[in-house]
Amino acid sequence: QVQLVESGGGLVQAGGSLRLSCAASGSIFSIDPMAWYRQAPGNQRELVARVTSGGNTNYADSLKGRFTISRDNAKNTVYLQMNSLRPEDTAVYYCYAAIQYFSGGGYYRHWGQGTQVTVSS
Repeated sequence: QVQLVESGGGLVQAGGSLRLSCAASGSIFSIDPMAWYRQAPGNQRELVARVTSGGNTNYADSLKGRFTISRDNAKNTVYLQMNSLRPEDTAVYYCYAAIQYFSGGGYYRHWGQGTQVTVSS
């Protein structure tokens, strides 16, 4: 059984910062990639950023320069540092990981439960 547990969401004023964490646990052989998505009310879930096991990163164009994704492979954990937050960043943020188990086979998609980020103006 694999779990993704997120933490770090909350309420922050515009211009502030938050750091999200997501730790994967279970019978994990490999994780590639890890990513953060977000979904605001009435909107579709969208990619925020992704990072491969080798450290290659991709960001949504609108977020480059404000958000930074990183990962600790030894801890199976991905982070999202969010700076200069804006009210439009308000959303539920979801952790995503494609995981290969020790038992073999391919990579399977897993999602965290989501963490609310609210930015007040």
